[in-house]
Amino acid sequence: MYAISLGDDGARLRPLEPWHAEEFLAHLDRGRDFITRHIPFGAKATDLDSARALLQSYADKRAADSGSMHGIWLDGKLVGGVLFRVFDAATGVCEIGVWLEPAATGRGLITRASRILIDWAFDERGMHRVEWHAASDNTASINVARRLGMTREGVLRESYPWRGVRQDYEIWAVLAPEWAEASMRGAHNDH
Repeated sequence: MYAISLGDDGARLRPLEPWHAEEFLAHLDRGRDFITRHIPFGAKATDLDSARALLQSYADKRAADSGSMHGIWLDGKLVGGVLFRVFDAATGVCEIGVWLEPAATGRGLITRASRILIDWAFDERGMHRVEWHAASDNTASINVARRLGMTREGVLRESYPWRGVRQDYEIWAVLAPEWAEASMRGAHNDH
């Protein structure tokens, strides 16, 4: 299978498939409290069967061209990932989601991996809009959206109940012409 280098630190991006269920579960177990602060699927994949089912659901999305999941490996260990939670080629709109275990934070892995997905969405698939949804209190995620040059379009107030509290969700997005313009200026080369 393919793997894409994320830079000089040896980090790699590659498909996260159902056969990775054991490794995926171990990764979630290492970072579960941190990951599930904002990422619901971390609470759903609690044993090998549920981890495999989650990965299979994204394999099915990939087959249907409606989403996909990609893992980030650092020093040969799965530490997080990026995904197209929604991928609608007909309308040209997709949504990226991300997660990372605590030991891998602060290295720019999510920003670098997200750039690869955004480049692919615009350059290979002709998408028009890439969205980023984040809880308003998820500062790390919002900072990545900013680094990616996305525009904050609004807040969905108390739109999603999570862990007994209704969360405000921010919608960020970048459009294909904006991404192309930033690429021409070299704005995508910083980490």
